Amino acid sequence: MAGVTPLNDQVPAAIVVLGMGAIDTARRIQTRYPGSLVHGLTSRVQADIGFTELGPHLRELYARNTPIVALCAAGIVIRCLASALGGKTYEPPVLAVAEDGSAVVPLLGGLGGVNVMAREIAAALDVAPAITTSGELRFGTCLLNPPAGYVLADIEHGKRFVSDLLAGATMRVEGHAPWLDAADLPRAADASLAIRVTPHTSEVAGELMIHPRCVVLCVAALSSEDSIVEGVRLMLREHRLASMSLAAVLAPLSMMASAPLADAARTLGVPLRFGTLPAGFETLKTSDDGIVIALAPQPVDTSTLGQARGIVTVIGLGPGSADLMVPAARQALTQADDVLGYETYVRMAGPFAPHQVLHSTDNREEMQRARHAFELASAGRNVVVVSSGDPGVFAMAAAVLEALDEARDNVLWNAVGLQVIPGVSAALATAARAGAPLGHDFCMLSLSDNLKPWAVIETRLRHAAQADLVMAFYNPVSRARPWQLDRALDIVREHRSGATLVVLGRNIGRPGETLTTTTLDKLHSSQVDMRTMVIVGSSTTRSFPRADGHGDWVYTPRWYE
Repeated sequence: MAGVTPLNDQVPAAIVVLGMGAIDTARRIQTRYPGSLVHGLTSRVQADIGFTELGPHLRELYARNTPIVALCAAGIVIRCLASALGGKTYEPPVLAVAEDGSAVVPLLGGLGGVNVMAREIAAALDVAPAITTSGELRFGTCLLNPPAGYVLADIEHGKRFVSDLLAGATMRVEGHAPWLDAADLPRAADASLAIRVTPHTSEVAGELMIHPRCVVLCVAALSSEDSIVEGVRLMLREHRLASMSLAAVLAPLSMMASAPLADAARTLGVPLRFGTLPAGFETLKTSDDGIVIALAPQPVDTSTLGQARGIVTVIGLGPGSADLMVPAARQALTQADDVLGYETYVRMAGPFAPHQVLHSTDNREEMQRARHAFELASAGRNVVVVSSGDPGVFAMAAAVLEALDEARDNVLWNAVGLQVIPGVSAALATAARAGAPLGHDFCMLSLSDNLKPWAVIETRLRHAAQADLVMAFYNPVSRARPWQLDRALDIVREHRSGATLVVLGRNIGRPGETLTTTTLDKLHSSQVDMRTMVIVGSSTTRSFPRADGHGDWVYTPRWYE
């Protein structure tokens, strides 16, 4: 393997709990790692992310290189991950922590910083970590896990290097390595073994190479991904610079929307930043392709180098429960700098890390919210706009796109990365609870006339009823328009029999949810409020009793007579 990703460069940790007795300890650990989430067994505990089976969940986290802090017995974690351990060239930190916080045991990921995490967690819990790594116990540091901003060139060589030291060999340090100053290493000025800290390559036997990420590639002209990558690699070879010493690609703001540039940075495995090179860099060479190699005296903090390409991500939270939020939406939230939305939905999206900025607004300020999102993102922020349900169903995705459409001449807004992540809509969540009432052709209609005339709603209702479509009603009633649902039902009754099945789902996916099955002739607006999803069946929608005696299953067959 070529190198190790430092702990501080990894994704946030997954703090895994199996019961309520571990929640307090989990939250204490969570405060130590901003952006980390508590994963809980859904049958026992309400957490940030739910799972139903521990083994598959741990193996999925492990496969994604997610650091795992499991608040349970070490043996449980070992048995769950045993089948996933073979053939790994890199593994994330995996720790077992006692539910009451009395013990912290690093299990896997010695090269990924597990002992560092063990010490940090133990300090937060005021206990001693159970460190068993021989090299770390002997020398007081893990030589194979340099701090953020540095990368080990060759792990296998590193293992042999440490083994030689444990066997009695001496070593010296060449280069700037302040984290080793306090380490109890067997130093000797004439030692044949050396730790060399340099951005340059070397083939000297006995040297353990650690590369500071201090090289910045400045791209001044657009080109194809292949030509950028090949040009960079050629220039690095000419200057005997290690590719692992790359810290970032830097380009002008005008190139922010360049796909080839983004692809090149991704291929090179470094962040892409936009702006001008600050003072203090040594310029080594300018190529004919407009690429400049710049060398800093110390590792580069890329967060202070220009700005990132801003991102606006529009997500749907689902109907309300954590287990019905899609993982991509939760991941977007953990990576966000700013979270915007209606106050109720922003609260639903939590918990949040201390560094995340919340922008809660009134539900009627959708366009202002969308414009604010682009203003933040154009300054390099990672922005998430939240909706309940699915963001594309009577929600914020349309407002965000409308704001961008109106600002086609705004270069900065159009350079922002934009993505929409789907969610479980209220209609789909209610239908799933009832069975499958949307099993055939259906439509979704909002009965709110805030943004369209009531006459348009009536026309669409008539056409949908005549077409024998199953209909899902959003915004069915409110204090300002209590009469509209009854009027809508009168229109539907002109084309449907009174025996047509109707499903009412209130607060589905939230505390106090109720599910009711009734018929069109018995339905009245007094049974419905703004938190209720109304699904009116077609002529083929049918029901039958559930085996457990709790109501009926409702479904619309996929065939049609």
